[in-house]
Amino acid sequence: MKKLELKLPPAAILLICIGMAWGIDSLLPPVLDIRASGWVVKTLLAIGVIAGGSGVLQFALQSTTVNPHKPDHASSLVRSGVYRLSRNPMYLGMLIILLAAVLKLGHPLGLLVLPLYIIYMNRFQILPEERVMLEKFGEEFTSYCSKVRRWI
Repeated sequence: MKKLELKLPPAAILLICIGMAWGIDSLLPPVLDIRASGWVVKTLLAIGVIAGGSGVLQFALQSTTVNPHKPDHASSLVRSGVYRLSRNPMYLGMLIILLAAVLKLGHPLGLLVLPLYIIYMNRFQILPEERVMLEKFGEEFTSYCSKVRRWI
């Protein structure tokens, strides 16, 4: 197995990003309140959990690994269900949950954490996973990538 650049599990990255948004909200003076109503936050949370959970479910249905540290253990290329819309619904779900947290906190500078999460995940998680998938599944993966976007 090739060593991935990933040092922390994606869920830990999500928690760190939520912590960063909380730090921004707690430490910086309010300039504008973008706090969303409870139903917006709850709706985003539900969408994030459903997106991520759907991804996990599809992996389980195809009996392949969800371990982000061992993409080379994948036994099949999952292209069904939510994977017809996004190549990374679990990470997309986490991004939506992060957005919900930022909107719950309400400081507009918290929105800066969203692109940081995307950049980090692309560089240290998704691109290394894609290299392994290309090696493992070749043209099948290339074809899939040409039809389905990385995020949405």
